[in-house]
Amino acid sequence: MQKQTLSFQAEVAQLLKLVTHSLYSNPEIFLRELISNASDACDKLRFEGLNDAAVYETDPELKVRVSFDKAARTLTITDNGIGLSQQEAIEHLGTIAKSGTRDFMAKLSGDQKNDAQLIGQFGVGFYSGFIVADRITVESRRAGLSAAQGVRWASDGTGEFEVSEIERAERGTSVTLHLKDDASDYLNAWKLKGIINKYSDHISLPILMPKEEWKEGENDQPGEMVVTGEWETVNQAAALWTRPKKEITQEHYDEFYKQISYDHEAPLATTHNRVEGATEYTQLLFIPSKAPMDLFNRDKASGVKLYVKRVFIMDDAQALMPNYLRFVKGVVDSSDLPLNVSRELLQESRAVKAIREGCTKRVLSMIEDLAAHDADKFKAFYAEFGAVLKEGLGEDAANRERLAKLLRFASSTTDTQTVSFADYKARMKEGQDAIYYITADTLAAAKSSPQLEIFRKKGIEVLLMADRVDEWALNYLQEFDGTSLQSVAKGAVDLGKLQDEDEKKAAEEAQTQFKPVLDKLKAVLKDKAQDVRATSRLVDSPACLVVQDGDMSTQLARMLKQAGQPLPEVKPILEINPQHPLVKKLEALDSAGNSANFDDLAHILFDQALLAEGGLPEDPAAYVKRVNALLV
Repeated sequence: MQKQTLSFQAEVAQLLKLVTHSLYSNPEIFLRELISNASDACDKLRFEGLNDAAVYETDPELKVRVSFDKAARTLTITDNGIGLSQQEAIEHLGTIAKSGTRDFMAKLSGDQKNDAQLIGQFGVGFYSGFIVADRITVESRRAGLSAAQGVRWASDGTGEFEVSEIERAERGTSVTLHLKDDASDYLNAWKLKGIINKYSDHISLPILMPKEEWKEGENDQPGEMVVTGEWETVNQAAALWTRPKKEITQEHYDEFYKQISYDHEAPLATTHNRVEGATEYTQLLFIPSKAPMDLFNRDKASGVKLYVKRVFIMDDAQALMPNYLRFVKGVVDSSDLPLNVSRELLQESRAVKAIREGCTKRVLSMIEDLAAHDADKFKAFYAEFGAVLKEGLGEDAANRERLAKLLRFASSTTDTQTVSFADYKARMKEGQDAIYYITADTLAAAKSSPQLEIFRKKGIEVLLMADRVDEWALNYLQEFDGTSLQSVAKGAVDLGKLQDEDEKKAAEEAQTQFKPVLDKLKAVLKDKAQDVRATSRLVDSPACLVVQDGDMSTQLARMLKQAGQPLPEVKPILEINPQHPLVKKLEALDSAGNSANFDDLAHILFDQALLAEGGLPEDPAAYVKRVNALLV
């Protein structure tokens, strides 16, 4: 009999150290995790069985068994699912074979609540058994392998584990926990049934335990519960979404959500519907309370669980939900799709398109309901998922108007992200014909931008946008409810009726009066600026950078460059404030023919305008040298 002693992957060893120091604040969660794993193993067998019925061998009734031995102080969870080969036991129980493992481990902080959520999300719930056990033994045989190809895996949760070949007639897996001295509660049938009813009642497979009956004592001896030799089902054994809604409490929904999402918090919102018509399906969908750590990893597989006629098909059916709603968890059970449906077929199916549209509308309705009736919950939702929701402006033209109504922003008059487009429109000044906004790297940078100066002077509100997705998303939204959206950092500022005739006349005169200075600035800055012009948008600052309408902003260009994207050269327009002392000094230097100082001051003005919007001078050392020369 071959036996190997192997070391845990470094990340697993670190994880186990956290677990054994009572990572989970609620230790009984281990049973939910292990039953969930057992259920998944049965789902995988059922899926393989769609193409190869032989995997069922002589045992077609899938189930999970939970038993304990008081004398040996062991608790065993057994399933007759897909099972593990020896190599799979080494890979699945000794390593975390997922991308992003190091990032995941780096995020573990020792904060019980947050770490429990991360560990669940990462799908390593098996190790939670070490909360209550000082040794775990796993015996398994993969479906299709011979009885002689069974495997035993054992570890005390420190640095190593043992793997050996065993004879195992039964297909599937048995996980035996050798309980710690302080875990005697889990050698009690009543206690175990209570945990199963609380966390795993919705599992669609029967969860069986040895049946016990009360036996009266004889000869003045007290009575006791005795095992009858039969097994009894201790859960409902019916998929939660198939049961009548009137039988399901919010607590049932919450526990089901926690089981499928590995989240320790209850969901923010829940919807459960049976849709009938040309396409028939049931949807049970949840909006989480918190964003997962990898929300913005667009390469990560996401999506709801897909069942067909109650048979589990796949975990992350991306075709059933648009990417901008990738945070939604839940289940869709279709009556129309074939049992052997593939990911490729999902992309082409009319029924899938109808399900996707129905799920999208249902989720947007949930969010709209929060916005209309529960301000606190909507605020919590938007703080977690507002940025990803904006992606929908570009991805979902059919629902663009609904999404636009849900968006919230800070503004030049409000620091918190609470201003909707409708709120903004309701307080627009008489004669104002555009919704003004500015994008920046941070809200602080947006709020202090020189481009807001004329708007502040005239009391015109400007929406402040600092999410990385904002500028890309706003390309797909040119107007809201008939009012155009205008970036204050694009094109010449035109306040229309909000600018009086004297201001317009002064701006035109400045353009003419400063023409010699503007022409010289264009020549000096020809490698940096597309154009130089006088502006009326500045009040306190000497200069600012803008781009032409339709061009990529300098902020977006910076972001794409940082991401390694190849970009065409983007040259901004330098706008100068004719009333500012520094600009007047430029004019004096030009009149005096002092070209050297004129050139230095011109570069300083450009670089300061770049700094004001979060950029960096192309040559910081040259910038410092020029400023120092100006100061002495």
